[in-house]
Amino acid sequence: MINCLIRPSKRPVAWNEIRLLVLDCDGVLTNGKIIYGNNEQDIKQFHAADGMGLMLLRETPIEVAVISGRSSQALSKRCEDLQIKILRQGVAKKLPVLSEILEEKGLDFDNVVYMGDDWNDIPPMRRAALSVCPSSALAEIKKVADMVTEHPGGEGAVRELVNFILQKKGLYERAINGYLESIGC
Repeated sequence: MINCLIRPSKRPVAWNEIRLLVLDCDGVLTNGKIIYGNNEQDIKQFHAADGMGLMLLRETPIEVAVISGRSSQALSKRCEDLQIKILRQGVAKKLPVLSEILEEKGLDFDNVVYMGDDWNDIPPMRRAALSVCPSSALAEIKKVADMVTEHPGGEGAVRELVNFILQKKGLYERAINGYLESIGC
């Protein structure tokens, strides 16, 4: 077995301490396909249900961060649309970047749920309070994750995780009611 796949023993998730959801992009927020158009334009397809889940989180104290190994204007636009303020792109080593974010926010790894799907996500997954991967992740990554979603990346996996977090934290109804109130219902 590859040494980095061996997980340190973890304590159970203290849901009242979860304050940050950290997501990879390609393979998590998208299906992992990268399409290049004319003029070096890269095209990504995002799932509306994932976006709605992330909008529901705005009604709670849970922040969202995206750390991507690639840089993409499409991802920048998606994060802008969803009001995700913490975006780091072109990141080869995600753990130091996540550590910086946590320091800036006054948080630690016990406050983090991390969702990734590939080798570059292993270091932060091993440190997070809860590590998650979509069903489309590599088999080796699924072995490292604390949870594997039923949905694949880019097809509702993020929404599934958001709903799970909201339910575990007892915030599901608050998030729904807050969102509905914000749209005048």
